[in-house]
This record gives sequence, C-alpha cells and structure tokens, in this order.
Amino acid sequence: MKNEFKVISDLIEDNKKVLDVGCADGTLMQFLKEHKNINVRGLEISKEKVQECIAKGLTVIEGNAEKDLKQFPDKSFDYVVLSQTLQAFLSPEIVLDELLRVGKKAIVTIPNFGNWQVRLHLLFKGTMPITKSLPEQWHSTPNLHMCTIKDFVNFIKFKEIKMIKTLALNSNNSSNITTNNLGTKNLFADLGIFLIEK
Repeated sequence: MKNEFKVISDLIEDNKKVLDVGCADGTLMQFLKEHKNINVRGLEISKEKVQECIAKGLTVIEGNAEKDLKQFPDKSFDYVVLSQTLQAFLSPEIVLDELLRVGKKAIVTIPNFGNWQVRLHLLFKGTMPITKSLPEQWHSTPNLHMCTIKDFVNFIKFKEIKMIKTLALNSNNSSNITTNNLGTKNLFADLGIFLIEK
C-alpha cells in the first residue's frame, strides 16, 4: 500500500537512522531510501525475503523480532517501523516494548479489524472476512491477534505510551484520530498508523 508508505515517510525526518522490523521483501525500505535521506536497515524472519532485500542492495539481517530485537542496544535507532505485522506475533506486547526500547520513537501500522466492511461481512455472512487489507482465509492468515484501531488506542493508553500522532488511513486519504472521532475512524479506516514513544 503505497499511501501507507508515504504517510510513514512523512513522519520521519531526513538524516535519521531507521529499523524496519518485519521488512519482508524490502519494499518499504526501498521507498524510504528513494524518498528520504536516511540510514535504513531491516530485520526479517524469512530467509528468501532477506535474499530479495540483499539483491536490491538493502541492509537486512535475518531474525525473529520476538527474540532478536534484544540484540540491539537501547535507543540505537531514531525510528523503528513495524508495518502491519504486530497482529501476527505471539506476544505483541513484548514486541511493542522492544520497539520502544530499541527506537527513540516507533511507527506502528495495523490493519483495522473494526472497519465496517469487516463487521458487515461477519454479521451477514457469518464467516471471517476477506478484504484488501485482510486478504487471507482464516486458516492461512498470519494474524493471531485481531485488533481494531480502538483496541490499539486503548492498549497504548493502558501501557502509558505517549501517542505523538495517530492517523486513520483509507485507500487515498489519511486523517488525524482524536478522542472525539475515534469511533468514526474505527468504523471507516482500513489502517491505523501510530507514531509513539515511551
């Protein structure tokens, strides 16, 4: 989703050190390199995806975020990015804690399971929905922890993590999430994008 990458890129200043956790084939890293003057590295669990990144000239190490973020020193990056991956971890809370330890700030994006299309699909068809941002069948999805924008906002507040910027993203538009419009954004957004710090 190019629009997601543009929003992430706009949240990062030039001349920063960035770690893309769960970088897959390096598409976001490539986008950041092309649009920002930053030092970007990746961490990826799939050997094949790591090889794809290296073939593109990207700096990536093979590793599991749930175990291998521990190897990075505190605040060793200005930003740590986790794009649409938090819901796929066994222990998302531990990963979030590690992101905020390793990075001065973290950018987390989540697919919104509270979107009206997801709700309607489940209500009327009685099956787990398949949408553009949730394209997998229930039995093959990597998503272990279904989360809405509202769930994530409540979780961040519970964890006493500072929310610097919270954005709702639809196919072409991003808009700010506030306390007053949280319910509406939770209903209509495809993705939530959160810039946070400890």
